[in-house]
Amino acid sequence: MTGRERREQLISIGRTVFAERGFDGSSVEEIAARAGVSKPVVYEHFGGKEGLYAVIVDREMLALEKVIVDAIREGRWRQRIEQAVVALLTYVEDETDGFLILVRDSVPGKDRSYATLLNIAVNQVSHLLGKAFAHRGLDPALATLYGQALVGMVSTTAQWWLDERSPDKETVAAHIVNLCWNGLSRMEAQPKLLTADEVEEQLAAVDLSAPDPTLVTPQDEGQDTTQEQE
Repeated sequence: MTGRERREQLISIGRTVFAERGFDGSSVEEIAARAGVSKPVVYEHFGGKEGLYAVIVDREMLALEKVIVDAIREGRWRQRIEQAVVALLTYVEDETDGFLILVRDSVPGKDRSYATLLNIAVNQVSHLLGKAFAHRGLDPALATLYGQALVGMVSTTAQWWLDERSPDKETVAAHIVNLCWNGLSRMEAQPKLLTADEVEEQLAAVDLSAPDPTLVTPQDEGQDTTQEQE
C-alpha cells in the first residue's frame, strides 16, 4: 500500500473497532492486528490511539454536519423538518459505526463533539424559526428555546432508534414530524402550565380516531399551503 492507502485502511479499521468497543476498550494492538501491520505503523500515521480517534470523529462530524445543513437549506417549513429528520435517520441507518462513535464517546483533548454538532443544528433551526415566528407575530427571541427543544427531541429519538430499528425509518420520521409540525402550527403566543382539571378537559377532547401520520410529498405540499403561510 501507499502511505495514503495505509492511512485510509487504518481509519476504516479503527472506525469499526471504536464502534464495537468504544474508545477505552480499543487498543492500538487490535487495530494494528486487524490491519496486518505492526503497532509502530499506527503511531507513525496518527501518533497513537487518540490521534486516530480524533481523525475519525472529525470526519464523522463533517459528514453528519453536511447532511443536516443540506437537508434544511431549502424547501417549505414542514418539508425542511421532514428532510432533516429523514437525513439523520438515514445517517444512523447507513453509517451506524460513525454515529455510534459520535454519540457514545467523547474525544480526548478535543472540543468538537456530538454536542458541538447539535449546537450547530440548533443555530440553523433557530435562525429559521426566528423568521417564521416574526412572520406569525410570535416572539422571535424564543426561537432558540424552541430550536433546542426540536433538535433535542429529534436527536434523542435517533439515538433510541439506533438500537431499536423498529418501526421503520419512514414511520419514525413521520411521527417525529407529526409532533414537531402540529406543535409548531398550533403554538400559543403566551403559553401557560395547565391545572389538573384543564389537562383532563383537553385530553377528553383529543380525537383518538385520527389516522396515522405520513410524510408529506411535494405534491401534498402544493395542495394546501394555507397553514404553512400563516
